[in-house]
Amino acid sequence: MFERFSRSWSLVKASAGVLSQDKELLVFPLVASLASMIVVAGFVLPMIGLGAFDGLDQAAQGNADPVLIAWAFAFYVAQYFVMFFFQSALVGAAMIRLQGGDPTVADGFRIAFSRIGPILGYALIAATVGMLLRAIQERAGAIGRWVAGLIGVAWTVATYMVVPILVTREVGPLEAVQESARLLKRSWGENVIGQAGIGLVFGVLTFVLVLSGGALIAGAVATQSTALIAIAVVGTVFAVIAVALVHTALSGIYAAALYRHATGEPPAPGFDPRLLEGAFAPK
Repeated sequence: MFERFSRSWSLVKASAGVLSQDKELLVFPLVASLASMIVVAGFVLPMIGLGAFDGLDQAAQGNADPVLIAWAFAFYVAQYFVMFFFQSALVGAAMIRLQGGDPTVADGFRIAFSRIGPILGYALIAATVGMLLRAIQERAGAIGRWVAGLIGVAWTVATYMVVPILVTREVGPLEAVQESARLLKRSWGENVIGQAGIGLVFGVLTFVLVLSGGALIAGAVATQSTALIAIAVVGTVFAVIAVALVHTALSGIYAAALYRHATGEPPAPGFDPRLLEGAFAPK
């Protein structure tokens, strides 16, 4: 177990080395965040204006307006599409670097646009799964939430390599999901531990930043200086955003590296061949 964790963490550090060479990869999660906020505004503001949120209580009781359900599904699809599109751009650019090239932001977007159909199909699948899990949570009480949580975790792990598959192969979304689940048998340890490791490190870092920022803001408030308060608040917000962008970028690079080596591709620059051979040895 400890050997597997060490191996996974080494792969994460190698992914960080890729990001240090191509800092422009941070553009993709940044634009994705902005696009996601636009989608939220585009769907939520009309609902507020029309008073549609009043029907959410009925939704929890299984008496939701079909129009509200369709609107919620469309929101899920739009959010997932934005997320997968920019993930595809990030992973596509990372793949170029892992193959020894020098990617640009334009390269990433070109790759994502070339696969826009399968990406939309995958967004539809993910939205359907998300809606079904939400229905289970709302209608089956505590047990339903527990079951939905387990299914959600299993789905996340099993589909971790769908985006790299869509980026590198001419396959449809269903085939990509099946292939991702198959590859999980070879890389499940690095998949789960790597994701958990990245999440833990950045979760702790974000927690420390929030605490530190809170202390700085409290100190600024004590001085009663508007300028210092503004600087403390803006600095804290930007620090948290920066950490979130790096987290997302590293996750994409890590997924690309896992996929390459799970499928037998030659070791990428910066990734120890012996490390990768051990990571994907037959079980």
